[in-house]
Amino acid sequence: MATRRVATVFGGSGFLGRYVVKRLALQGYVVRVPSRDPEGALFLKPMGTVGQIVPLYASVTNEATVRRAVEGAEVVVNLVGLLTESRSASFQAIHAEGAERIARLSAASGVSRLIQISAIGADPDSQSQYASTKGVAEQAVLAPFPRATILRPSLVFGLEDKFFNRFAALARLSPVMPVIAGETKMQPVFVGDVADAVMAALANPATQGQLYELGGPRVWTFREILAFILETTHRPRMLVNVPMGIARLQASVLQHVPTKPLTPDQLLMLSRDNVVAPGALGLSDLGITPTPVELVVPQYLSRFQPGGGRRPTVQLPQGS
Repeated sequence: MATRRVATVFGGSGFLGRYVVKRLALQGYVVRVPSRDPEGALFLKPMGTVGQIVPLYASVTNEATVRRAVEGAEVVVNLVGLLTESRSASFQAIHAEGAERIARLSAASGVSRLIQISAIGADPDSQSQYASTKGVAEQAVLAPFPRATILRPSLVFGLEDKFFNRFAALARLSPVMPVIAGETKMQPVFVGDVADAVMAALANPATQGQLYELGGPRVWTFREILAFILETTHRPRMLVNVPMGIARLQASVLQHVPTKPLTPDQLLMLSRDNVVAPGALGLSDLGITPTPVELVVPQYLSRFQPGGGRRPTVQLPQGS
């Protein structure tokens, strides 16, 4: 009886992770989902057959648990990432040191393929701690595992995203829509396309050691995206420019508040374009046609429309 193939997906219970886990399960892999909260990953189990998806405890900061998670795996995918730091999790510990640990122990365990999810703008010399540690992570992964495939998505959108949903929720509550760095360019990429890129990379040995930048079919300015959200949610709000100096002051004052709107590091990222570099390998090189924002986002933002997107009941005249 043939031994079933094993894939380990770090960050498998996150936004992108659930799509990758589902695709791996459909390909017949037994999928391990290491997490500091295995119970929080139980919702993934119906995506496979009985016993096919296995949540287990592991932390990318702990050598022993990472080793156990990758032992015997054919494929390892690292999706772990932070948007903001906390006392218990820093960019350096999670992005850089965690990625190095996964790659080193994967190589030692004989893992065949490693996919590292990075981000457009990853650069060890970036002023942004997020971008710099993502850049350090790429180097740290390739040192012990030079055959690793690195995928750098732009802003990822989809049903559970924290970008389009966040600003749609703000439009519902606020009489105006604040605009910070409105001319910054972005190339939003559909979460399903990024998950398909992971699978396409695994299926093609020629992708080993390569780096791909993943963006959607259209480049948007941040202002254009906000205007699209307002139009889609039927919220006629005025777009109000917020000077970067005021935004930095607010972010500095509120950076230790749990519900902070934007951190100083996020403002640094927001001030730089987030688009696929000219000449970079991309979705088309993986055989994927990118999905437009306009095709997907209106479906899940409809709940932010007045009345929750439901058509008002028509009252017929009496006697009709």
